[in-house]
Order: sequence, then structure tokens, then C-alpha cells
Amino acid sequence: MTRPRTALAVSVGLAAAVVYAVMWVGYLHNWGWLHRVDWSLLNAAHDIAVKHPVWVRFWAAVSFVLGPVPLRLMGMVAAVAALLKRNVRAALLLLACAPLNGFVTLTAKGLVNRPRPSTMLVAAPATSFPSGHALEATAALFALLSVLLPLMRRWIGGVAIAVTALSLLLVGIARVALNVHYPSDVVAGWSLGYLYFLACLLVFWPFPSGPAKPVLRCAFRWSRRSDTTGVKDLLDPKVGAA
Repeated sequence: MTRPRTALAVSVGLAAAVVYAVMWVGYLHNWGWLHRVDWSLLNAAHDIAVKHPVWVRFWAAVSFVLGPVPLRLMGMVAAVAALLKRNVRAALLLLACAPLNGFVTLTAKGLVNRPRPSTMLVAAPATSFPSGHALEATAALFALLSVLLPLMRRWIGGVAIAVTALSLLLVGIARVALNVHYPSDVVAGWSLGYLYFLACLLVFWPFPSGPAKPVLRCAFRWSRRSDTTGVKDLLDPKVGAA
């Protein structure tokens, strides 16, 4: 990956860290602008739900389909498939970013301990900040995408990226639409989920040419049919078993 692309990857990670910090500090200090944005969107969603009960059923279904349970199961299945092919690093990445990311959610929620909105439309356990759905969906889907993307044709990869982006947007909207999360919780969840994914990628990614290789090469050079990225090394049993 070229230096500009490496810089972009680092910049996105730094931006995610800043956004997460802003959401956290904004809640702790009760910043007026953040409070207004949170409640304006929550109240609008609540008003729609009162008038149209199907609103709650629809977004509850979206929240479940893109929620932790299905994503953790998906991650476990994908990790087992990788292990059967001796793709150890791919399996570890998928396990860390799907079944095991719940520990990150619990830790983050415990540090902030923000109560959920009083206008909740469905029951939800635990605390509010950050959104576990947003966090875990981001980490799990990015991990799956990073493993599969290099194997796809250009147009299929484009569709996969679009579906991933849409899924993350939908799960965030669902949590706010159900009034179980403030919008700032969702933004924080996306940010922390991305940071956790980057950390896992850095730990488990193979570096066949040394540790200086960028960790996000697969996300930027997937379109080349010849594997100049080294991503397929992740799926190579010899490299995975090394």
C-alpha cells in the first residue's frame, strides 16, 4: 500500500478516536449542542412510533438481524471454516471481531455507565454508551469484509462494501428509532468498533515482508486481480500455520 493510503488509514483511525472521545466527554459534561441533537432525534422517532406501531416492529426486526447474536454466530461459523483450512490468522481475526467483541462492549459500557433514554420503546438491558449493536456490527462486518474482499471480483466487492455500509447505517438508525440509544451512543459505537477492528487487524494480520507492512492494504487494493496486496497470505494455510 502506498504512503498516501497508509496515511489515510491512520487518519481514519485517529478521527475515530477523536469522535469517540468527543461523544464521551460531551456526555460527561452535558454539552448543550449534543444534548439537543440527541433528544431532537429521539423525540422525532418516538412521535413516529406513537402514530405508527409498525415502526417499532420494523426497526426491532432490523435491530435483531444486525445485532450481536446473529453476528457472533456468523463470526464463529466463518472462523471455524478458516480453521478447517488452517487459516489460523483469519480465524483469530474473525473470532476477536465477532464472538469476543462483546467483552469490549461490556468494558466500554462499564466505564461510562450512561442510563438509557427514558423513552425506550422496547426493553433493553445494560447501559447506553456506547451502542453495543453499532460497535459489534462495525467490528464484525469489517473483519469479514477484510477477509473476503480480496477474493471477490471488482463489482462484487463494490456491492459487498455498499451492503456493509448500509448495514451499519441501518443498525444505527434502528437503535435510535427504538429510543434505546442516544445518537451519540451510536456514533461512539461505530467509532470504537472501527478502532477495535484496526487493533485486531494489527495483532493478527500476517506480515510476510516484515512488520512495517500497512494493516489496511486489503481495504484499498482489493480490486486488483493479481494479489499484490499480500492479503491472500491470510488465507494461505502455510502462512496461517506459520
